[in-house]
Amino acid sequence: MRIITGKYRGRTIIGPKSNVTRPITDRAKQSLFDALVVAVDFTDMNALDCFSGTGSMGLECLSRGAAKSIFVEQDYDALQALRNNLRQLGVIHAHYDVLAMNAYSLAHAPAVVTDRIRAPRGAVDVGRLRLAFIDPPYAHLADPAGRVRVSSLVLALTYTAMEPTGLFVVRHSVDNPLDDLPIGTMICRRLNYGSMAVTWLAAENAPPCDKAATALTI
Repeated sequence: MRIITGKYRGRTIIGPKSNVTRPITDRAKQSLFDALVVAVDFTDMNALDCFSGTGSMGLECLSRGAAKSIFVEQDYDALQALRNNLRQLGVIHAHYDVLAMNAYSLAHAPAVVTDRIRAPRGAVDVGRLRLAFIDPPYAHLADPAGRVRVSSLVLALTYTAMEPTGLFVVRHSVDNPLDDLPIGTMICRRLNYGSMAVTWLAAENAPPCDKAATALTI
């Protein structure tokens, strides 16, 4: 795995010793971010990387100019790899937070994230998230109870932590599409990469959904 472009372009992302993560391929990640850049301005934004594993998504955002990435992961080996990657890239601590916790807990305590978001320069109001990556184990979206947990997480963040035009990027198996959406959200885009799918969600009528119409699918 590597950083695709930006400040850390070409740098390697080290995975954990165990097989606990499900790394995205460089080709799929490049295609995803090529599509995202049409809909999202990465400059000085705040990003959330839930079930972050080694931090591939949040690190890519930092490389592209994000003000801060917040990583949420509970597996010990993945956390060790994530912290090693942050250290080897030389990321300043002001630009990231690592939350060693179950990402689903944020549905009941979103302030854990909002308290760590950086406000825009010169802003009086608190900062908000422009991008939130949600990458639960595939099995969770194959199970009705797991789908409810994912929906609850998206719903809580939509109303407490996201910018009005904020975008969720949910990774899942093509066999388990996101059809039962949280109330108040809509699908902006579906991207398929072999057996993997990525669905973009936003608040209803959010502008990113208009821009997402020009995104590419492979």
